[in-house]
Amino acid sequence: MADVITYRQAVAEGIAREMRRDPAVVCLGEDIGAAGGVFKTTAGLHEEFGSGRVWDTPISEQAIVGAAMGAAMTGMRPVAEIMFSDFLACCWDYLANEIPKVRYMTGGQVTVPLVVRTANGGGLGFGAQHSQATENWALTVPGLKIAAPATPADVIGMMAAAVRSDDPVVFFEHKGLLATKGPPAPPDHVVELGQAAVLREGDDVTLVALASMVPLALTAAERLAEEGIDAEVIDLRCLVPLDAMTVLGSLAKTSRLVTVEENPYQGGWGGTLVSIVADEGFGLLDAPVRRVAAACVPLPFADVLEAEVIPTVDKVVAKVRDLTTY
Repeated sequence: MADVITYRQAVAEGIAREMRRDPAVVCLGEDIGAAGGVFKTTAGLHEEFGSGRVWDTPISEQAIVGAAMGAAMTGMRPVAEIMFSDFLACCWDYLANEIPKVRYMTGGQVTVPLVVRTANGGGLGFGAQHSQATENWALTVPGLKIAAPATPADVIGMMAAAVRSDDPVVFFEHKGLLATKGPPAPPDHVVELGQAAVLREGDDVTLVALASMVPLALTAAERLAEEGIDAEVIDLRCLVPLDAMTVLGSLAKTSRLVTVEENPYQGGWGGTLVSIVADEGFGLLDAPVRRVAAACVPLPFADVLEAEVIPTVDKVVAKVRDLTTY
């Protein structure tokens, strides 16, 4: 086994493991077959499993997710790719009104065990329609699980949990992380959805991050350590189920919270987490809660402008520095 694996390799590996394990698992999406995916996240799947289980589709998000829904309702476990998470808007009726409500509306007679995986997030200068972090869209819809791994091993482990889930899962793969490397996942690796990970222990402040914001928060924590500020860093991993207990447990130690999210400040997941902390952990806090989030503007194409909009290490460090002197 290789010493390291890239995030993009981990996506293909995670899917392949589930396809080997369960013949009901199929893949569908644009250019995912012989082309190996526009981000090369499905490389090798068509060669191993053939066109009977890896389906190239027309350029129609409605067709992809609609077909996946029908397949899931009849006993398959489809993994559908929407090339950019911005394009979830094109199949939003299925994702918001149909898929998450079938089990409820049929009294449990019909389940929809599918995964909609998508390339998410900014920082690469892809412009306003190809750079959004859209986890907060899915967060508004009851009945969807939401996974957003930050490391290659978590990609594989969380993909296993997502494919095996009887609930529909939206699986966000961050474009800015695709080339990052990490330890490979052991055989049969499963990361239960809804379990946050404490990646760095600290006593002074809790930083809670998701996806590409996780390495950013870790970098900020290292810089803060040079100033004598000891930050604990939590990778939330999932928004639904949401592991608030790990965050509250950390706050019992640090008494200060900063959320670091790529979603726009308005309607971002940090607002939900902060409200839970206010409800259930107010007595743990020694200072106001702070959120570092994207500005509420369309994402600029120019990298220097994009950096003004989305969170950066400098923004996190400044916010924590301000909070520790409160």
